[in-house]
Amino acid sequence: MAIAPGTRLGRYEIRSRLGAGGMGEVYLAQDMDLDRPVALKLLLAEITENSEHLRRFKQEARAASALNHPNILIIHEIGRTESASFIVTEFIEGVTLRQRLARGRIDESEVCDVAIQVGSALAAAHAAGIVHRDIKPDNIMLRGDGYVKVLDFGIAKLTERRAQIVDPETSTRELIDTGEGKVIGTPEYMSPEQARGRETDHRTDIWSLGVVLYELVARQPPFEGETINDVLASILKDEPPRLREISPEVSAELERIITKTLAKDRAERYQTIAELLIDFELLKQELEVGTELSRFAAQARGSTARGFDASPGTTGESVNILARPRVTAPLQQFREAINSLAILPLANVSAHPKMEYLADGITESIINTLSQVSALRVMARSTVFRYKGREVDPQEVGRDLNVRAVMLGEVLQFGSNLIIKAELVDAEDGSQLWGEQYHRRPSDILSIQEEIAREIARNLQLKLSGEQQQRLNKRHTDSTKAYQLYLKARYFWNKRTEEGIRKSIGYFNRAIEEDPCYALAYVGLADAYDMMGVYHILRPDEASSRAKAAAERALEIDSSLAEAHTCLAKVKTDYDWDWLASEAEFRRAIDLNPNYAPTHQWYALHLMAMERFDEASAQIKLAQELEPLSLSINVSMGLPFYWSRQYDQAIEYFRKTIEVDHTFSLAHVLLGQAYLHQGLHEEAISELQTARQFDNTPQVQAMLGYAYTVAGKTSEAEQILGELETLSARRYVSPYLRALIYAGLDDKAQAFKWLDRAYEERNEWLVWLKVDPKLDSLRADPRFADLLRRVGFAALSQP
Repeated sequence: MAIAPGTRLGRYEIRSRLGAGGMGEVYLAQDMDLDRPVALKLLLAEITENSEHLRRFKQEARAASALNHPNILIIHEIGRTESASFIVTEFIEGVTLRQRLARGRIDESEVCDVAIQVGSALAAAHAAGIVHRDIKPDNIMLRGDGYVKVLDFGIAKLTERRAQIVDPETSTRELIDTGEGKVIGTPEYMSPEQARGRETDHRTDIWSLGVVLYELVARQPPFEGETINDVLASILKDEPPRLREISPEVSAELERIITKTLAKDRAERYQTIAELLIDFELLKQELEVGTELSRFAAQARGSTARGFDASPGTTGESVNILARPRVTAPLQQFREAINSLAILPLANVSAHPKMEYLADGITESIINTLSQVSALRVMARSTVFRYKGREVDPQEVGRDLNVRAVMLGEVLQFGSNLIIKAELVDAEDGSQLWGEQYHRRPSDILSIQEEIAREIARNLQLKLSGEQQQRLNKRHTDSTKAYQLYLKARYFWNKRTEEGIRKSIGYFNRAIEEDPCYALAYVGLADAYDMMGVYHILRPDEASSRAKAAAERALEIDSSLAEAHTCLAKVKTDYDWDWLASEAEFRRAIDLNPNYAPTHQWYALHLMAMERFDEASAQIKLAQELEPLSLSINVSMGLPFYWSRQYDQAIEYFRKTIEVDHTFSLAHVLLGQAYLHQGLHEEAISELQTARQFDNTPQVQAMLGYAYTVAGKTSEAEQILGELETLSARRYVSPYLRALIYAGLDDKAQAFKWLDRAYEERNEWLVWLKVDPKLDSLRADPRFADLLRRVGFAALSQP
């Protein structure tokens, strides 16, 4: 029975009736104590009259109320009077998605915005173990300021209970769990597993969100019927009409995303909301870029835009261009070839920062292509990208990097046009060696990059062998879509964050789906899984097996890829401990591409682990020549001295790296350890505490814990051990790190226990067994010799 306006329920005064739902009637009320409007839902009698039902409801509502997310309706209170039980939430001024749909067409950008906000709410709920189970337009509200709010998390179940359908021939659009008296879903939005009464998980919400999005685009639900049984039968058996048949204007990508959410086999759907959000965020970026580029094209029509000749050009046209006055150097004046080059990041002038992946990817691809030319020293990506976003003088860059030539340029995409401007500058006198502007279609991106690489090689007067010419002209895929997915993957991989690496894996896999013979995409996948192990996102054995499989698959497709040999060599060093095979892979990679800096860097670390310090120094110097601004390479210059106990020389390199970037945590860690072995305990602890401010990882914590043991601060060391133990419940923590602290505490039993655990997990830290001074207290123990044997060191002989 309806409650009259003015009725008081506790401190809430009823103002008006808003509607009704599966849990009961909803009213606008005023919180008289806090003087604010609220929504008050009066619960159904079948819930409130059964104490067990009410107890369960309160338990679940409390869990839902703990969700702190801007896209989730806030639950203020679960209240009860002598006559009624109710739940009080924030009052949302807006309309439901159902009401918005009734007003007219929803464009693709708004669909993406709804999907992202609802998905974000569901991601927070799923992280807390809560599945909504009744996502539908009526439970999604749109505020006037654009915020989306997801309602009715209070009916979500923390654990699934089997449902029974009551009176399936009725047209009632909500199903009730007769054992619990709760709404379990609305037929049109129920997943196949819900429809069958089976256990559900977070993928049920992914399906329901997909149904909602389908309805927003098509303006009709994907599954319909006169009765509940008809609807459920359609969900279980029918495929919905293709979206583009109903709404031809919808993009192919949006159709692909929604279709994937509606896979009847939940193993074929998106497996997490996070995966779905990645695709929607990228689609939204592309839509926003399209809008910006259309605006840009309108403004640029008939005028010059950011250094580009914006006049119309035909596909395949290229014209000479000078972005600024510059003396052009005729080719004949050069008697000797130019043998050093820096390719600066192409500037994204598309008026949208989310197109960075394209500019970055083209730059990196040209670097990788030209690095195949052994006669040319090409600065590596990590060095040149330190200039990204900066106004630079090519001559100054040439002096800084000790290169003779510098390439710089810009990328613009609008409408169906892709415009790339590039120029090559002599860093000695500032003259322009070459300059071009290319007007092409995005599908021509592969040929543009090949042409730029060839023109650079020609204008540098490089004499190429037949094999080098073939490498310069080599195309790793003919699929533009696969290539663009690869560029996106590398863009996220280069962020070197957990989120970025996870996104990159998704894009690498999608690139492989487009072209199963795309060897570079497999290399990228191997790099990503290797990084998952390095960052301890995955256990080393799991990360290494995936990285190894991807690298081996890349080599099956193309055995000439230095990058694949390098990745496989690193896996064989870090995880297989197959030292001879690893060295063979490193040497093969160097033969194929001596300009690939990571090969020299990782080979140097391999040599250090085997106590071949002079050879290691030579390799790390080669890496530094290619990447003079790389912090990790510069700090590695000191590692051969650190591992060989020449601490004064090591300290010199570590300090120099800190002078370049005082926030680089690894340099502080290594400097602290070197101080420690010199007996400078307080200085060591100070450096390690500084490192922890910039990067509070388990590695930094463990090194600080070890320093405390050496300094005699046992209680502080034990506190670090406790922190690592607590942390290990949430993420992977290397057993080797705990072994170090126990070694410092002279607890050999515990130290060997954790070293054995590291061995079982194929932990990459064990490569340092022979050289790590922190383990010196264990070396006389027979167990240490046995561990060296098991890791494969005993079989090695000094070359």
